[in-house]
Amino acid sequence: MLLTITTTRPPATDLGWLLHKHPDRTQSFDVTFGKVHVFYPEASDGRCTAALLLDVDPVGLARRDRAPELLAQYVNDRPYVASSFLSVAISQVFGSALGGSCKLKPDLAEEPLPLVARLAVVPCRRGAEAFLRRLFEPLGYAVTATRHPLDDHHPEWGESPYFTVELAARVRVAELLSHLYVLVPVLDDEKHYWVAHDEVEKLLRHGEGWLATHPEKEQITARYLKRQGKLVRSALAELVADDGTDPDDAAAANDLAEERLEARVSLHERRLNSVLAVLQESGAKRVLDLGCGEGKLLRLLAADPRFTEVVGLDVSVRSLEIAKQRLDRTRLFDGQRERIKLLHGALTYRDARLEGFDAAAVVEVIEHLDPPRLEAFAQALFGCARPGVVVLTTPNREYNVKFENLPAGKFRHADHRFEWTRGEFEAWASAVCSRYGYTAHLTPLGDTDPTVGGPSQMAVFRRH
Repeated sequence: MLLTITTTRPPATDLGWLLHKHPDRTQSFDVTFGKVHVFYPEASDGRCTAALLLDVDPVGLARRDRAPELLAQYVNDRPYVASSFLSVAISQVFGSALGGSCKLKPDLAEEPLPLVARLAVVPCRRGAEAFLRRLFEPLGYAVTATRHPLDDHHPEWGESPYFTVELAARVRVAELLSHLYVLVPVLDDEKHYWVAHDEVEKLLRHGEGWLATHPEKEQITARYLKRQGKLVRSALAELVADDGTDPDDAAAANDLAEERLEARVSLHERRLNSVLAVLQESGAKRVLDLGCGEGKLLRLLAADPRFTEVVGLDVSVRSLEIAKQRLDRTRLFDGQRERIKLLHGALTYRDARLEGFDAAAVVEVIEHLDPPRLEAFAQALFGCARPGVVVLTTPNREYNVKFENLPAGKFRHADHRFEWTRGEFEAWASAVCSRYGYTAHLTPLGDTDPTVGGPSQMAVFRRH
C-alpha cells in the first residue's frame, strides 16, 4: 500500500519540514496492523517526493482478531489497496502535518503548494471512475485515474475494480492529508475497525471547511460511517447546521454567506488551524474563546488535552445553545468534558470570570463591534482580563476586490460594522500595545496577493 506526495515548489525539500520527516532518512513505525515506512525516492530543490509505504500483516490481523481460519482471512487485497488502514497510518505518522502544525515554518504550513498525490492501488467497486471524480474534483483536484485489467495476459477477462490515481492541485499539505484521510475509506467502502460515535467527531473535524458544502456529502458520510443509520443521521445533522441552512436564523445565513464567499481561498478552516497552532505553541493551559459563536474553534480546543480549561463566551444565547449541542455530540470523556465551560456575556464589559487565563482567541469578532465600542473592548480584554497571549483575526478590506461576487464597497458579512485595511489594523494593534503593555506580531492569513495582501489578517499579542 503506497502513497507518494510530490511538490515542485522550490526549495522542494521543504516538504520534509511540513511532514516532520527528514528527506535524508528512512524511518519505520510500528502500527497495530503492520509497519509503516517513510522515505524520499527523490529530494532536490526542484522536486521532492515523500513516500508512505504501509506493510499490512493480514496473518497477524486474522490471529489478533481470532477470526475463523478460512482462506479469505489470509489471502485478500488488504495489504495492497488504499483503505482505512492508510487513514490510520496518515494520522499516526503524519499527525502534525494533518493538523496543519509546523512550528519551525508556520508560514509554509499555511501556503498552498503545487502537490501531486499518487495512490498506487485504489479500490472503487461501485460507480468506478465517475464516483472517484465526483469525490475529488469538487475539491479542486485534477484527477488522473488508470484502471487495471484483471490480468495483463488475459484482456478478455475484463477490467478490475482497481485504479492507480493521481491527484494534482495547489493546496496546503494539511488539506491534502485531510481529504485523503476521509475519502480513501469512502472509496474502499469498508473499514477495518468498529465504527462508534467518536468516528462522527473525526469525520466532522477532518471535514471542517469542505465537507458541509461537498455535493457528495451524503454518500461520503454514509460510507465513512459504514451506513450506521444513527451515526449517519447525527453527522448529517451537524453538517447541515455547519452549512447554516436554517432560513429562520438570519445570523446563520449571514455567516454562511461569508463562508461561501471565502470558500474559494479555503480561508475558514485555515484561519481556525492557524489560531489553534499559535495557542498550542504558546504553551497555554487555560484558554478563552471570546465570541465563540457556535463552537467550531471550541471543538478543536476540546479535542486537545494540552488545554486544561477552555471557556467560550458569546453575547448570543442561541449561538451558545448550538455550541453546547455540538459539544454534546462530540465524544469526550468525563475528564475532558469538565474542562469546557460556556459563558454568556459581552466583550465590551469587564468580566472577572475572564481574568487569570493564559491565552485568548478572538476570531473574526471585532468587526462586529461598533467602532465607538472598540476602546471598551480593548480595556476589557487587554486592560482587565490581561491574558498572556491574545490571538486576534479580522478581515483585510483590501482583499475584497478579489471576491468577484462581492459588490464594490460592500462588506463580506451583513453584520460587519467595519473592515480594516492592513495599515489600519497595524495602527490599532500598535495603539493597544502602547496603552496596555503588549507586543504584537501581525501576519496575513490565506493566499497572499502581492498588491492587496492576504484575505484575512492575524495579530498575536504577548504581554510584557
